Amino acid sequence: MNFKEVMKELVRNRPALFGLVIVTALFLTGIFAPWLAPSHYREQNLDGVNLSISWEHPLGTDRLGRDIFSRIIWGARTASFVVVITLALGTPMGIIFGAVAGSFGGVIDTVIMRIADILFAFPGMLLIFFLAATLGPRIDALARSTEFLDPLVKGGYIDYVVVIATLALIGWAGMARLVRSQFLSIKERDYIDAARGLGASNLRVIFQHILPNTLSPIIVALSMGAGGVILSEAFLSFLGIGIRPPNPSWGAMIFANYQFWRTQPMLVWVPGLVIGIIILAFNFLGDGLNRAFNPFSKRR
Repeated sequence: MNFKEVMKELVRNRPALFGLVIVTALFLTGIFAPWLAPSHYREQNLDGVNLSISWEHPLGTDRLGRDIFSRIIWGARTASFVVVITLALGTPMGIIFGAVAGSFGGVIDTVIMRIADILFAFPGMLLIFFLAATLGPRIDALARSTEFLDPLVKGGYIDYVVVIATLALIGWAGMARLVRSQFLSIKERDYIDAARGLGASNLRVIFQHILPNTLSPIIVALSMGAGGVILSEAFLSFLGIGIRPPNPSWGAMIFANYQFWRTQPMLVWVPGLVIGIIILAFNFLGDGLNRAFNPFSKRR
């Protein structure tokens, strides 16, 4: 199915179209955050703390006088960056390990899948919390002890490294299992036997005949997984082991203001609703892509 046909299917599917619009808006907001946000996420006005909704501050200000609307926009940049880099690191790992396991089998398959099973044996969020809490202080200490990395620590960028490294280390296992199952199914088909009969090497069979036919489920899995990445980052930041203030993160915003949810509910409800809508949008988009790529999944 080509790109135009996929887009037609998404347009016909209203939930999927909603997801596509929201996801596109997320990434565009993240890219153009410096121009869309009325103020910088660090900018404070101690003469205007805890202000209510106004034209100047559409969502009010927090206890440090920072504009909530601006921090929500800058939080979209954080979410976009974490999603893109995490998937860019974890997806190739999963594809490579899954392709190797599904193609060659034997001891290699057993070793890779047992490692994946170890990761699946623990509750996902609990393992993410454990790795972030364990890796975070060590990466921070290593960066502080290295002169050229110390500015990254002072700028808060090491927090991003910890979150992305943790989520990438956990995320590859699911992708590897998916790719392996696709390889095991596709490599038994007649056209693969024909390619081998014509003298095609293993690498040519893998990259020209099998891997291209696994792209559809991979794209669907990426869309579904992106929402989980955003939720995980928000949880880590809420617990203080992810993106820490003053860097903008929706999870950190909820933690910093949850005690004011009665007097200033916007401080908590707005970032929470944004997280929920984004996750829902990714799930709708993933379901729509699945229906577009897989005609057997379409409901009559």
